Amino acid sequence: MRAALLNVLKSVASVWLLFLIVMSVFSILNIDFTITDVIYRFQGNAWTWKDALITQDVLHTGGKWLSLAMGLVTLLLLILSTVVTRFKAYRMPLLYLFSATLLSTLLVATLKQLVNMECPWDLVRYGGERDFIGLLNTRPSSMPASACFPAGHASAGYTWIALYFFFAAIRPHWRWAGLSLGLGLGLTFGITQQFRGAHFLSHDLWTVMICWTVSFVLSRFLLHPSVH
Repeated sequence: MRAALLNVLKSVASVWLLFLIVMSVFSILNIDFTITDVIYRFQGNAWTWKDALITQDVLHTGGKWLSLAMGLVTLLLLILSTVVTRFKAYRMPLLYLFSATLLSTLLVATLKQLVNMECPWDLVRYGGERDFIGLLNTRPSSMPASACFPAGHASAGYTWIALYFFFAAIRPHWRWAGLSLGLGLGLTFGITQQFRGAHFLSHDLWTVMICWTVSFVLSRFLLHPSVH
């Protein structure tokens, strides 16, 4: 058990080290601002799509309800697996899927409340009233709290990265479709929020990493080793 835990920690630490290097490059090259400048200018130096039907109502509000519905279906199947014989073989994979998706979204939501960072639409650079304070910079005590990091809405999509490990456990040939669904939803929700002015690209990348980490770690402890 100890050896297995060490292997998990080594794998996670290696990926996170590479990720932090990439995020450092993002910061040095101002990639977030470069991309957001283009999006902002494309909309006429305003967040024209912030309250648009497709971005606000369909992809933002509708996306949250879609992810919630998927979670409820997973919970229902998990409950059925405890009483219906034909579903019992799927009990642990379903427990994994429900746990991974729930923990990922809760972790991202918790970090949003703990880490104070502005959304692009809050910044003077993009028509707002606040200055940009970096993740590792000291925040003035007079500055009001803000909950824009990491990307919460994108987590409603990226949390389903766990489908890769879920299908690897029950239908291995579906695992890439499961991964594609999770990444597709996350990208759709994330890009939507970037065009609304709610997040920088790096906010989404942090969310991807958090969701992947939760999914990967839980898969090592709740699923058969063959899924890896």
